[in-house]
Order: sequence, then structure tokens, then C-alpha cells
Amino acid sequence: MSVLASVEERNDTAVMALAGSAHFSSHLMQLALPPLFPILNVEFGVGFTRLGLIVTLFYIASGLGQAAAGVLVDRYGAHRLLIGGLTAMSAAIGLSGLAPGYWALLPLAVIAGLGNSVFHPADLSILSHCVSAQRLGRAYAVHGIAGGFGFATSAALIVGVTAFAGWRVALLVVGAIGLTVAAVLFANRARLVYVPRQAARASSASHPLAAYLAIVASPVVLLGFAYFALTALAGTGVQTFAISALTEGYGLPLGTATLGLTIYLVGSLCGMVFGGILADRTDNHHRVAMTGIVIVAALMLVIGILPGLGLVVLPVLFVAGIASGTTSPSRDVLIRRAALDVGAGTGSIFGFVYSGLDLGSSIAPLIFGILVDYHAAQAVFLVIAATFALAAPTVMQVQSSARRQRTVPAE
Repeated sequence: MSVLASVEERNDTAVMALAGSAHFSSHLMQLALPPLFPILNVEFGVGFTRLGLIVTLFYIASGLGQAAAGVLVDRYGAHRLLIGGLTAMSAAIGLSGLAPGYWALLPLAVIAGLGNSVFHPADLSILSHCVSAQRLGRAYAVHGIAGGFGFATSAALIVGVTAFAGWRVALLVVGAIGLTVAAVLFANRARLVYVPRQAARASSASHPLAAYLAIVASPVVLLGFAYFALTALAGTGVQTFAISALTEGYGLPLGTATLGLTIYLVGSLCGMVFGGILADRTDNHHRVAMTGIVIVAALMLVIGILPGLGLVVLPVLFVAGIASGTTSPSRDVLIRRAALDVGAGTGSIFGFVYSGLDLGSSIAPLIFGILVDYHAAQAVFLVIAATFALAAPTVMQVQSSARRQRTVPAE
């Protein structure tokens, strides 16, 4: 390996680590409050519906802020938005530990949500510009895996610290972790700076609103948004209601059903590792993403039509998780390519299409909650299968629409 290649690889690794640590921190803080709801229910004397409003406000602020954050990323720099957003989110979560009452948590949830809105457009723009093309798939995989570990770590950390020092200290600790990561990002900000493409700068310089609306209204971007919304709706159905469906409609013990969801999530992380390597070795990212989604849909259909699977459902969920995780790096490569093809900044595109995640995630609890309330456990998996199936053709159309709309050469 030449000296230049070695330096390039070390820089790529450093950028992946910095972006991954930011994504880990955001997911760590996203789940900081829900494990404390039973305690806050007693501490502040409020019901779980009002406590749920905290989470609702967080995701509304995050979803509405994400598209705007993407535009700001392209205009002012991803590193500035990333550090600022992480600082705001960390401070809000930490201050929640000092809240004198329930109502103080609501504006802090909004601030935390707005801070959270920057991560996808900022992180993915930094990776898209600062990591070598031959390692880009692995970079997106590291980003996704880091976020997954943030979710996995959050509840254990919060519950563990609460047991020893109380819930207020637990939130202060999580907030301090976020601020520490923000300080590390600030100290290494030079690695996160990139020069936007001329086409993106030009499109935002004159008539910025009209240019932005024209870009997000293009078929390739709308299809990307639809893909994210559909996969988020189906994925949230799995993560939120699979346990309830498996226990009520399939007769599995709670421990076995919980193990099934855990296996699915572990499989997803394993799939991201494989998907990152695969994304760096193929140009057919649309086929990788579509194949993975079709496999997940087929396996969820099997679970839905065969309620007598018993323990066989565990390996089925594991394979489904692998298939789902494998699609993630190729999906992000496709969205980056779409940004190049429509001549837009990556921040604007990632911000808009990733807001589809918030839309799908916000709709899913209503749909699947009704099914569980009406004891339609099999229908939960059938709807999940159908939603994944609907997402499959959208990713193929992202590829074909991008080819038709190509206005600039790929970098």
C-alpha cells in the first residue's frame, strides 16, 4: 500500500468514526426518556398519555426540522449543523434531568427534536463528500450500525444509572456523553469540512426556494421519500408490535417473543456489515436494495399466513433482519447518486427523503395499534409484508428516474 493510500484510508476511518459517534449519541438520547416513564408517572403525577406527548413532540420537531436542516447543511456546512445540533440535543436531554415538573419537559423535547433533525442530512453529507468512493458503502454501514448500538445501549444505561443514582443523574450522564462527543467533533472539525459542488451552490444562490421545491418535486426524490416512508412504516410495525402480535396471536411466551425481536435487530446489524461490503463491490445498488426488501416481505408473509410456526419464527425473523440490514448501505448510495443526478446538495436531498422515516414512523403506531386492539395478530405481519412489498418497486424507480433526470456527470 502506498503512503498516499494509507493516509487516505486513515482519514476515511477517522471520518467514519466521528460521524458514527454522532449517530450513536443521537440514538442514545432518543430513547433516554421512555424507560423512565414509570418513574415519571409517579414523580410528576401524570398519566402515560401525557408522558407520550413528550415523545410525540420530539418526533414532530425532528420530522419538520429535517428537511430544513438539509438546506442549512448545504448552505452553512454540515460540520456546523452537526456540532450545533448535537450540542442542542445533549443540553436539552441533560436539562431534562433538572426539570422541576412535567411541563418543563415539553419545550425541552422540542429543542431535543430540532437538534436531532440535523443528524441524517449532516452525517450522510459528510460521509458522501469526505470518504473515498471505494469505501462509501462501508461508511454508510458503520453509520447505521453505530445508530443501532445507540438504541441498544440507551435503555440499559438509563436503567442502570437510575438504579444507582436516580433518574435525574441518568439524564445528566446521557447529556454529558452527548456534549463530550460534540467537543470531540469540534476538536476534529477540520476532517468534516468539505467544499460543496458548484452545481449545488449555484442552485441555492438564485431563487433558493423555487430551486429547492423543483428538486424535491422531481420524481426521483419523491420516490426516495416514498421508499423511506414505506420501509419506516413496516419497520416500526416490526419493532413496536411484533412482540404483542407474537404473544397474543401466535401463543408464544413473552420471553420468546422478545427474543424474536432481539434476533431480528441483531440480524439487521449483521446485514449492515455485509451490505456495506457489498455496496462497495457493486454498481447495482438498486437491485441489492430491492432484493433485500422482497426477501423481508416474503418472510413476513410466511409468518402472517402460518401462525403455527412456533419456534421456527425465530430463525425466520433473523434472516428477515439480515435482509433488511443489507439494503441500508446500498439505499444510501442510491440517494447520494440521486443528489448528483438532479444537481442538488446532498444535505437537501438526504434531509427531505429521510423525513419520510418520521412520516412512516408516526403513522405506524395508529395502524398496527388498531390491528392489535382488534386481536388481528396475523394481519400485523400481513400488513408489514404488504408495505415492504410496496417499497420494492419504488427503489427500482429511483434508479430509472435518476437515469432519465441526469443533468450532471457523477463525481
